[in-house]
Amino acid sequence: MTKRTSAKYKIDRRMGENIWGRAKSPVNKREYGPGQHGQRRKNKLSDFGTQLRAKQKLKGYYGDLTEKQFRRIYAEAERVKGDTGENLIGLLERRLDAVVYRAKFVATIWAARQFVNHGHIEVNGQRVNIASYRVKEGDVIAIRERSRQLAIVLEAVGLTERDVPDYLEVDHNKMTATFVRTPALGDVPYAVVMEPNLVVEYYAKN
Repeated sequence: MTKRTSAKYKIDRRMGENIWGRAKSPVNKREYGPGQHGQRRKNKLSDFGTQLRAKQKLKGYYGDLTEKQFRRIYAEAERVKGDTGENLIGLLERRLDAVVYRAKFVATIWAARQFVNHGHIEVNGQRVNIASYRVKEGDVIAIRERSRQLAIVLEAVGLTERDVPDYLEVDHNKMTATFVRTPALGDVPYAVVMEPNLVVEYYAKN
């Protein structure tokens, strides 16, 4: 089982936003947070609270990464030349589970992590079962032949609630995806506004 699979909708409610744009998100019916005090959490956030929330939202979007994982990715984004926020998005989108999700091979980022961990994915013809594996431009990601008729895959391909972004070339007949280029923030089809600049400010102060 993937971490917090049964509680993934709580992230939407905690943020008060449908961060994956899913039709089944409870935020579509009630925008307040979970728990008996959820409806009281409408106070104006401080600068720290706004920055923390931006970090939690981005971290949660990619399958609720641990703080250690997320900070490690951030540290690498900081070392790379260029805008740290843009670099952070690029590194997150190069995770293998994120690519599998973007390619619509599975329905959710949580399912993508489990799908990779269970050995259903190949990169350039070699099986890879590490969700955090970082793909490179030109890499070909494919569902293993014996896994292509799984119900989870066939259902995901037919989803209409999201499209494949243009930094991937996907062939759903062959169940392959080519990672064409590392995206910038504006290229990534987030269902809500992500603010990596606030994440940068958070880590700069903490």
